[in-house]
Amino acid sequence: MSELLLLLVVSSLASLTTSVADDYTGFVYAGCSQLKYTPGSPYQLNVESLLSSIANAATFSSYANYTSASAVASSPVYGLFQCRGDLSSSDCNSCVRFALSQLSAFCPFTAGAAVQLNGCFLRYGNDSFVGKPDTSVLRKNCGPVAGGGGYNSDVLGMRDAALASLASGFTGGSYRVGAAGSVQAMAQCVGDQSAKQCDECVAAAVAQLKAACPFAVAGDAYLGKCYAKYWSSGVYHSDTNDHGDQVGKTVAIIIGLIVGVALIIVLAAFLRKAGNSGHSHPPAQSDLYMHLVKTKLKWR
Repeated sequence: MSELLLLLVVSSLASLTTSVADDYTGFVYAGCSQLKYTPGSPYQLNVESLLSSIANAATFSSYANYTSASAVASSPVYGLFQCRGDLSSSDCNSCVRFALSQLSAFCPFTAGAAVQLNGCFLRYGNDSFVGKPDTSVLRKNCGPVAGGGGYNSDVLGMRDAALASLASGFTGGSYRVGAAGSVQAMAQCVGDQSAKQCDECVAAAVAQLKAACPFAVAGDAYLGKCYAKYWSSGVYHSDTNDHGDQVGKTVAIIIGLIVGVALIIVLAAFLRKAGNSGHSHPPAQSDLYMHLVKTKLKWR
């Protein structure tokens, strides 16, 4: 079973404010497996065949899953893609193709990978994950506190009502929208989930939102097979703050460490130039980054 690692959970460490109709190719997170395949191997042919099928299907469908085993039957590759329910066919196709380009950028030669963009989701791997429920939390993010720092019962009451309409399943289907007053909400399950699995996943995402963002006017929660988000007054505020999870802070620490390593490298070069060639050299930045990612940001 391929084990995926969460590479990046937020597109920026800074506070973001975007409209709900934001760029559908906006980055949310990516994950890679620890296992890699050998370039030119039969498994690579299976991966390429599967990703080609996904790219072709995205021209006429908003969801599809495939299994590729033509090159090596003993090591099949499973994969799927899904577009947000309100995207047009052309936007879905563009989103999926951009997600495919991100796979090669973030996860070259990995046995499994996943990319979540604002408008679409793409995943492949050597484990048969298709059709299985998954409520593991991949991202939680909260906006500012209601009332500029105080409790606002009106806003929070509308939030709870909007989220309740998502979890109840009354809106039906894998793509769900809800609203109450000035608060809007959205949820979507991956298309391989049954109605019951979708209801349970969305309910779990809503519970995560309420627990992580008790007084926030906006928030999102991405789980393994669904996500849920809400926002106020037509604007979704994405803010990596104390109400979210700790992954954004971990990424900031990693970046700080990388900068520190860069300074060490410069210092080592200076000392070597001065004749102190006996000092050992620190690991390359990319190697250190991947090591920290693998040890601190495991995607279960």
